[in-house]
Amino acid sequence: MIVPPGSHTAFIGKPSKPDEWLAYLYGKLPGPSSKLYAQYYEGEQQKFAFSQARYKSAFRGVFESWRDNFSGMIVDATNERLYVDSFRIPDTDGKGSTDKDAREFWQRSSMDAYSNAVHLEALISGCSYVVVWADKAGEPTITPVSGDRMAVCYKAGSLWELEAAARFEMDAWGRQQVTLWTEEYVYEVAYGTVEWDQGVLSPNPLKIVPVVPFENRVRLVGDPTSDLANCIPIQDAINKTVMDALTASEFAAFPQRYVTGLEIQEDAQGNPIEPFNVGQDKLLQAEDPNAKFGSFEAADLKNYVALVDMLVQHLASVSRVPSHYFLVNSSNTPSGEAIISAEAGLVAKVREKMLHFGEAWERVIRLCFAVKRDKRKDAFEMETRWRDPEYRTEAQHIDALLKLKQLNVPEEILWAEAGFSAAQIDSFREMRKADAKAAAEIQKLMPQPEPQNPAVKPPQGNSGNANRKINEAK
Repeated sequence: MIVPPGSHTAFIGKPSKPDEWLAYLYGKLPGPSSKLYAQYYEGEQQKFAFSQARYKSAFRGVFESWRDNFSGMIVDATNERLYVDSFRIPDTDGKGSTDKDAREFWQRSSMDAYSNAVHLEALISGCSYVVVWADKAGEPTITPVSGDRMAVCYKAGSLWELEAAARFEMDAWGRQQVTLWTEEYVYEVAYGTVEWDQGVLSPNPLKIVPVVPFENRVRLVGDPTSDLANCIPIQDAINKTVMDALTASEFAAFPQRYVTGLEIQEDAQGNPIEPFNVGQDKLLQAEDPNAKFGSFEAADLKNYVALVDMLVQHLASVSRVPSHYFLVNSSNTPSGEAIISAEAGLVAKVREKMLHFGEAWERVIRLCFAVKRDKRKDAFEMETRWRDPEYRTEAQHIDALLKLKQLNVPEEILWAEAGFSAAQIDSFREMRKADAKAAAEIQKLMPQPEPQNPAVKPPQGNSGNANRKINEAK
């Protein structure tokens, strides 16, 4: 964990020096409680909510590795549908096209894989970040940063313009490295430098803070929140109920036996001696004719199952994840239409994430163009193309696209809706050009029609005279 230098003194008012900005932004980093959501996502929270302390001491070792965690599935159900396909920038003639330079920025920074991690971190902790900067060759690089390693400060009255941002990192040897960005300068405290006032100051060539926040569940007031914020209490209730069921299965699920009329034997200290070693493979017998054996009815654990099902349904409602993801009421497999209807809430939730995350990715690409000093750094009409978040059968999907074709929707739009990537669509264009060229070459090899002499007029037809004669004959 990076800690501020001990020699730093407090200041009052707005930060004016780099070390003051670092101290202020360090105070905005999320505390240890921010790791709570990550623990629930990974299933590491493991709360042993036993009804009595003696049960905890008796069964803690038995259930040490037990997991019944839905939090990871709730987040993954959303994140698996968030896939950035390409970026569209309208041409000068108003026709939109996929920008090849934007795709090159994207591929060079391996964002096909790491964009998923950016979304995942934002869904879990509430916020993640992306830094855009130039490498040694002057090419833009996109670097994802976890929310617990970076803090930002917005300009007064703005919801998206940043005044400053700081990144706090630590290497494998415990050395800290800190970077501060403002519109005027970049301030770096190198690895191994302890005091924050011993950094290196250099001008910011972009004249903009090159950091883009990815905020989950954005509001006009308040901080972004995790998708698990409202799910954790219900998850804890499920863990408590299942733990009670497991404890009951140890104590009451096995039928308890009893015996009456049997003389109780005592040891030397006067303590009663258990007459039988009861077990499923044991047969009880007594020589006393007055002894009578019996058994209590085993506990019915169905009540626990019904309660867990109810809590899971509440969890599905709060998270807007369909019940069939939780395997609730799974005796009958839902039909395709039923699944599409059940996933309407989840799809709407994912589209809302696309709205905000897509705007953030567009800012990232504009920063990449700013690094290249390209005029497209001001391409505010840019659009993020997402893969369709709705799962449908292939037959339903293609049938819908064919109906759109009847409405004269351009083929490239239909290809994109069919799920083909921007690279595949580009290859389709080249393939069609090659097919057209090959067809023209083949046509040249076919027999050609005889050319006609324009000086010789074709004979005039006399069909009108023939028709008149036929009518006269009648």
